[in-house]
Amino acid sequence: MNQMKLFSVKLNDGHIMPLLGLGTSAPSKVPKSMVEEAVEKAISVGYRHIDSAQAYMNEEEVGRAIQRKIAAGTVKREDIFCTSKVWSNFSHPELVQTSLQHSLRKLQMSYLDLYLIHFPVAVKAGEDPFPRDACGNAALEDVDFCDTWEALEKCKDAGLVRSIGVSNFNLRQLEMLLNKPGLKYKPVCNQVECHPYLNQSKLLEFCKDNDIVLVAYAALGSDVEKEWVTKNCPLLLKDPVLKAIAQKHGRSPAQVALRYQLQRGVVVLAKSFSEKRIQENLQIFDFQLLPEDMEAIDGLNRNVRYFQDLYFIQHPNYPFSDDD
Repeated sequence: MNQMKLFSVKLNDGHIMPLLGLGTSAPSKVPKSMVEEAVEKAISVGYRHIDSAQAYMNEEEVGRAIQRKIAAGTVKREDIFCTSKVWSNFSHPELVQTSLQHSLRKLQMSYLDLYLIHFPVAVKAGEDPFPRDACGNAALEDVDFCDTWEALEKCKDAGLVRSIGVSNFNLRQLEMLLNKPGLKYKPVCNQVECHPYLNQSKLLEFCKDNDIVLVAYAALGSDVEKEWVTKNCPLLLKDPVLKAIAQKHGRSPAQVALRYQLQRGVVVLAKSFSEKRIQENLQIFDFQLLPEDMEAIDGLNRNVRYFQDLYFIQHPNYPFSDDD
């Protein structure tokens, strides 16, 4: 049996999500063919959880890679847990299903395993993901994310997606959604930036109390080449505490950072285009961090965000103003 089947979590709607996924976001200067190759390599070595999004603008490449591995007999469609996300320019309720159907066509799939509200903020509807008004200001719109959520619920009922969730929601926003009158389905997960420098302990506790899985992106820090990443942030994988723990266990700092999340009950996404690192990041199920290791890594928290998404900062639903 594939080890991703063994190392999975049951979601609050009964579906199963592998604990480790491959992230596919990349800087614009990275050829999209590299993403396609990375997905193929990842599936070949055992990954079964692939995380994509409308905003990454590479769903066609992700889809081709998955379909090629299905055609080769490496996997069946039901073996793959595939996620995508509706971006802010399609979060108007009447556009959500259209966005999902666009993603399905690009991915060459009849259904998604998971569909997320990518960000709790709406912008002017249209093809431009970051529209601006005539004065050059962000073209933000006041769309209630609870209305967007209702549209996701309808997509689930229509069989276009098996599970639905959110991304980049803070604790207060998640609570608002859970308390929404007429809520039909709870979000199965909240995908957020989470790593030893931003361990999201309060949000994680809230999610556990409400049977919502926390999914960590940027679990290894992030690539400063990405246009949207905050510059001059400390490099997580150079941290001396992580390096010392890694040396003690005969592992890499990346493996320690990923294992840390697993032991906290967090599903973790790891992104790499290197076959060696893709394989290495998978080798996190055969060792255990000690309690003192976990405590030391907890002590690294310093509320560093690699992803601040300042384009949205003037919107009342901007999620990073709250103290998580």
